[in-house]
Amino acid sequence: MKLKPGCYECLGRLVLRTAELASDDASLTQQAIEQAMRVLADEFSYTQLSITIATRIHDVIRNVTHNPDPYRLMKENETALARDLYPQSRSRYGDDFRGYLKLAAAANAIDFFRAPSSIRKDMRQPVSFVADDSAQFEAKLRGAAKVLYLADNAGELYFDLPLVRWMEQFARVVYAVKPSPVQNDLTVEDVRRSGLEGEFGQVLSTGIASPGVIFSLASTRFAQEFESADLIFAKGMGNYEALSELPAEGKVFYCLKAKCQPVADSLAVPLHAYVAMMR
Repeated sequence: MKLKPGCYECLGRLVLRTAELASDDASLTQQAIEQAMRVLADEFSYTQLSITIATRIHDVIRNVTHNPDPYRLMKENETALARDLYPQSRSRYGDDFRGYLKLAAAANAIDFFRAPSSIRKDMRQPVSFVADDSAQFEAKLRGAAKVLYLADNAGELYFDLPLVRWMEQFARVVYAVKPSPVQNDLTVEDVRRSGLEGEFGQVLSTGIASPGVIFSLASTRFAQEFESADLIFAKGMGNYEALSELPAEGKVFYCLKAKCQPVADSLAVPLHAYVAMMR
């Protein structure tokens, strides 16, 4: 998905949010904001992907502040929140594909721009898909050999696991996460620290610390896994923004909450709608 007019303001908010989290030193914070806003002004174009600029913004702020993980505390809090809500959320959904899919989608309410109380409220609401191709995905899954599952926010792994296990009845599932911190995305180290690494079977690094996947910078191993997978399960807006630019081949299944207007418009759904869409 290419950048839209509303994306500039959102990326500006990302600059401020990240810089403020990255350092308590007012001078460093100001330097980080100035340099990152310069990147935004210079590189913003309606031919660009938002994740490309967001990745550059994060690189600049990390370099200026010497903080490799500005969102560390936020991720820890979101992960604790998700872990706390999981048992109650799990009881709301059935022990079948539809139930596990809705459970996984519920955790996509996690958003670094929102207060924990708002996230908690959303995650307690039942999930209903406005766009729903889940039956099509389930049918394809039963004939698949391998699924590449692209993870999103750190706290979501608890909610992803039942769905991953269910898929493993039919296909090998590769759970792809970031190699190092970017925003509140799930990393290899986050999975290890959760104690669930062995539960996911195969955990793979994308090779690039970017929201979504920038294929030109991703690892060769990840690119190979992507090409050889029969199905791609893409969680969250960042993965949608990256993959929606690829030709629609009926291979990618998007599972997300449309948390911003440009993404909602691109999906042709209302803002805040849940989507389970095959493309």
